[in-house]
Amino acid sequence: MTDMITGVIGFPIDHSLSPVMHNAAFAALGLTEWRYEKMLTPPDVLRHSLKELRNHGVVGVNVTIPHKRAVMPFVRADAIARAIGAVNTIDLRDNSATNSDAAGFMGDLQAHGVDPRGMRVAVLGAGGAARAAVYGLVEAGAWVSVVNRTPENAIELIANLGFTDSVTAAGLDAVETADLIVNATSVGMMPRSDESPLPDDAPVRTGVVCYDMVYRPARTRLMAQIEAGGGRAIGGLGMLVRQGAVGFTLWTGQPAPIAVMLDAAKSALGD
Repeated sequence: MTDMITGVIGFPIDHSLSPVMHNAAFAALGLTEWRYEKMLTPPDVLRHSLKELRNHGVVGVNVTIPHKRAVMPFVRADAIARAIGAVNTIDLRDNSATNSDAAGFMGDLQAHGVDPRGMRVAVLGAGGAARAAVYGLVEAGAWVSVVNRTPENAIELIANLGFTDSVTAAGLDAVETADLIVNATSVGMMPRSDESPLPDDAPVRTGVVCYDMVYRPARTRLMAQIEAGGGRAIGGLGMLVRQGAVGFTLWTGQPAPIAVMLDAAKSALGD
């Protein structure tokens, strides 16, 4: 039986939960010939590494920091990846590539009963995660404000996505009127878990929903702030699992066992 190898490329790569999630999913579906590995890939050998993986019959890979944008010239990126400007999932059998971050984010919102259609959304950040969030939210019919400490970066994000009709660059005052707040920055992530992207006195609406893409720790300072103000907070682990599930299905042709992957990730984090 031929081994079916998948994995994740990045630099560094030790922190990745993807092997835990995917290998648990393979085992749950009896896909005994499949396995998922960490593949440390320095930036200066990225193109060569992709070629070698393909030559050795690797089925597909996820892509993490710092390669999500750098990998685009070397793959056949689909419309979603081109719009977001980054790739995180590659099928090496045909060199096709996509970005599943928007699908993972929107899928987890749906799983938590949040429909952003018509909502006023404040997205904190202007990096790759923010681009994916804005893309998914606009496609779902939300009105989005991009809040970034460097306004020029927010303006560039909006221009690159081409969503000038339904997305604006804004200051922190957008948080005050938002129905949904999305933290698409790394602020609050371990080991700096005492930090928050919002000041303690930031006014938020009672009943506001906050989605924090940070999943380590499971409960961030931002989430505590929102809940203390009468809002609802959702952590980002489900997004991580659901974006990974897109690759799982792409490579195997099987529906991903979301619950199995989520339990495996929680166990690995000690939650």
